[in-house]
Amino acid sequence: MKACVLRKQAPIETDPLDYCDVATPDPGPGQVLVKVKVCGICRTDLHVVEGDLPPRRMPVIPGHQIVGAIERVGSGVTGVKPGERVGVAWLHQTCGKCRFCQSERENLCEDPRFTGYTNDGGFAEYAVAPADFVYPLPEGFDDLQAAPLLCAGIIGYRALQQTGLGDFSDKRLGIYGFGAAGHVVIQLARARGAKVYVITRDVERHQKLAGDLGAFWTGGPDEQPPARLDASIIFAPAGELIPKALAALDRGGTLSLGGIYMSPTPPIEYDLLYQERRVISVANNTRDDGNNFLKEAAQIPVSTHIETFPLEEANRALNALKNKAIAGCGVVVVEE
Repeated sequence: MKACVLRKQAPIETDPLDYCDVATPDPGPGQVLVKVKVCGICRTDLHVVEGDLPPRRMPVIPGHQIVGAIERVGSGVTGVKPGERVGVAWLHQTCGKCRFCQSERENLCEDPRFTGYTNDGGFAEYAVAPADFVYPLPEGFDDLQAAPLLCAGIIGYRALQQTGLGDFSDKRLGIYGFGAAGHVVIQLARARGAKVYVITRDVERHQKLAGDLGAFWTGGPDEQPPARLDASIIFAPAGELIPKALAALDRGGTLSLGGIYMSPTPPIEYDLLYQERRVISVANNTRDDGNNFLKEAAQIPVSTHIETFPLEEANRALNALKNKAIAGCGVVVVEE
């Protein structure tokens, strides 16, 4: 099969993904073989490729927003069958035995596996996944529209839940960074009744898209929103945004950090945390997060804004992501 293989972490400008032929994997016990149709690109893919995340497996095939059809199933698989359309997300598998898995917190599993990082992912014609960790996809989303839901959407959903807002009616929510996750979360938040304030550098692409999706206010990172915010989410991997976001929070507000990696954070004055302001990180997701999000996304329905790239141009796709040249989400097309 054709695949984009990372053999050594390196800057994306050097085109480190090798488009080549590799052996098609076989599904083992409890696994399914998925014929990949499309795979969304994510900043986490960029962190894996460039080495912001330490190597866990080399070589590896990145990609963790997979939409495809089950080709074959391994022994012991029940509940899914060949021909079914499924999604494969970042959380590839958990141990099921540790104290976190046993207390419905599998996102904190002590021995997790991740698609496109510890296990080969979706920048390929085929991918293997545990049958218990694939998602049925709502019929209202075609393959391209569904791909960004599988990480940008699921992680964005968890980041939104972590704000603790509960009733979102007329609450003021800040979103820092307006890429794939941001453009999904604004739709969830607005459907729940929130006023959304979007902070992003890119005026022509990202601020415009935010406005088109109903942002109450848009501005740059050096601007203060015109009102105190009840909660905010930072999706940009920029630690310098944390003090700025805290400064914009109202008393008792929560700042949710939605990324797997963030650049160094500058010193935070205690006054920014006083009055019971809270900072919380988001680690992975649970399968319940994924299923609950997909149900809510279908009810709204969420509309994803995408730009497509052929599989052999995955390097170019990640380059565009790094340089903020994609409004919404990039999607690698594997099968036309």
